Amino acid sequence: MTAFKKTNTQLFTKPRALSTEDNDYWNHLGVPALLKEFGAIDYIDFSPLEPHPFAVTCSVRVQLYNPITRSVVKNLNKFKETAYGGSFRSDGLLLVAGGEEGVLRLFDVSSKALMRVFKGHTGPVHRTFFTSDKTHLVSFSDDKTVSTWDIPCETRLNTFTGHTDYIRAGAVSPISPSIILSGSYDGTVRMYDYRTKDDAIFTANHGAPVESLLFLPSGGIFLSAGGSEVRVWDAFAGGRMLTKMSHHHKTVTSLCLASNGTRILSGSLDRHVKVYNVSTYQPVHTFDYPNSILSVGISPNDDTMVVGMVDGLISVRRRAMEVAVSEKVAKKKTNYRFAGDNYRLNSHVDILVPCEKRTETTHDKYFRQFKYSQVFKYGLCSSRVKPPVTVSIFQELIRRKGFHQAIAGSDSTIINTFIKFVWKHLGDYRYTRTLIDVTNIFLDVYGDDMNSFDEHKRKSIEELRRRVKKETEFTFKLLTLQGSLHMILSAASIRNNLTQQTVTLSSSLEPTQAALETIVFNVT
Repeated sequence: MTAFKKTNTQLFTKPRALSTEDNDYWNHLGVPALLKEFGAIDYIDFSPLEPHPFAVTCSVRVQLYNPITRSVVKNLNKFKETAYGGSFRSDGLLLVAGGEEGVLRLFDVSSKALMRVFKGHTGPVHRTFFTSDKTHLVSFSDDKTVSTWDIPCETRLNTFTGHTDYIRAGAVSPISPSIILSGSYDGTVRMYDYRTKDDAIFTANHGAPVESLLFLPSGGIFLSAGGSEVRVWDAFAGGRMLTKMSHHHKTVTSLCLASNGTRILSGSLDRHVKVYNVSTYQPVHTFDYPNSILSVGISPNDDTMVVGMVDGLISVRRRAMEVAVSEKVAKKKTNYRFAGDNYRLNSHVDILVPCEKRTETTHDKYFRQFKYSQVFKYGLCSSRVKPPVTVSIFQELIRRKGFHQAIAGSDSTIINTFIKFVWKHLGDYRYTRTLIDVTNIFLDVYGDDMNSFDEHKRKSIEELRRRVKKETEFTFKLLTLQGSLHMILSAASIRNNLTQQTVTLSSSLEPTQAALETIVFNVT
């Protein structure tokens, strides 16, 4: 007897982004490892020295983590109140951090010794950076001032005023140690040159409280993050805005560079980290996280990406190391050689052909027993977790011409579940055609009895009608848009053809025009 053929459950592919070079590159960052700290993660910075440990500023300390073992290797805890913005010097030997007390603390990374304390601000200092000459510091404070400090003398050199609200963002030019950017909650970005000791060189209006600033490696273009936008500015053109990047839907809190300055990373309260291409300023990849993001950092070689969140979680993604694959040992092939008369079949011995043992699913069991009502109920019971299985069951019932029989004797609960399943998944293009067919069969069976339905059934059918109407209107809109785009593209193609024909005609008329000019000249 022929074995029963099981139901062909279709595997519907999920819609996903196209596989691009950037997606493949960033997907090689492994599964994130989560670390827990006490308090929100204010700032993350990577050391330029191998193996690129990263400093995490949170609560009343700055902790240095080993990116490979993800363990704390140094703990800088000389703070009485909350610490902010711990950042490395370009040689990785020193680290500076601000704090709620309004002072800057300078640490020796190797010995954890506190080397300098810079006092002078009257408000919390949220961001501190080294200049490119390694001998000066720049601080950005809630007292609405920007200050520069001399490290050897431990003195303040300049103080810039001009902002009217807290200064929570700053950046130092990578090509000039005297050029400083400051971003404030008054919605402006100001550029200073501490050699002039004058007011700002220019002021750019971001339009929202500025949370982060970033210079590109050339030093002539910088980015400001505030609100749900990242804006790109030309510093050489007096702060002229070049473009906007509006791909987040909540406040952007952090910016950093990756891939040797060719990619930009932005973290936001919408729990996404987006990767942008510097040449086009378009997103090329997106990371999702479980909570709102306050800080983002990535190692110089893109091997480790660290994200800090508001609940104290630190997500560490480490790029998988490429291991050389050893040559596979060739499997020994079994040869069955029978040499002519040497092989004889014994007629007294039965040859048993082994039958494959298959695990039969519940719905296949119902189908084999022709229990269409039970398989219909089973498909709807599993619809919450496996819609492809339910749709495959519907398709098999239609093929067997048993859907009328399956739905005809269903009780009120099954009918309500069926209607809800249809209007829930009708908009999914993978199931639409099948669901339209089963809905038509349902209307054929129960079309004359709808007046006797209870209130719950009527509400479900009314919701189905509303969803179908909504999908129909949406389809008409898409068709209208398609027609408009077709007209625009047709007009563009006609214009291009006319241009080519004009050029061809003019080129063909040139000899004729020259001949006419020759005739006129001869007649004259």
